[in-house]
Amino acid sequence: MSHRILRSALLFITTAAIGLPVLAQSWQVPKPSPGLMPNATTGKKLFEKNCASCHGINLKGSKEGPPFLHPYYVPSHHGDPAFQLAVKNGVQAHHWKFGDMKPVPGLSPNDVAHITAYVRYQQRLVGIK
Repeated sequence: MSHRILRSALLFITTAAIGLPVLAQSWQVPKPSPGLMPNATTGKKLFEKNCASCHGINLKGSKEGPPFLHPYYVPSHHGDPAFQLAVKNGVQAHHWKFGDMKPVPGLSPNDVAHITAYVRYQQRLVGIK
């Protein structure tokens, strides 16, 4: 019996050792182009086209998705890389009851950096820092 448990444990450890690096690689944070200066004005246009239908034209949310003008999205809780990962991989629902967010196709890391600049600018206007 103990030989069987040892063999199961070894199989689990081997599978984890092989699988974890693959999983870690799939969660690399997309990076904008070196030297990119994210622009909130460009980000506003991209946000309106790609994000506003769920997060609201005024960033206050909708029946489809949460508001970005909320303390949950303070940069120290959901940092800028979280936006890159959410767009690339989607997000499992964890703060809200809107359901999971699906990946957003067609947005580059540069686009997401511009959108993030816009969101952060709007957050600062309402005191979220």
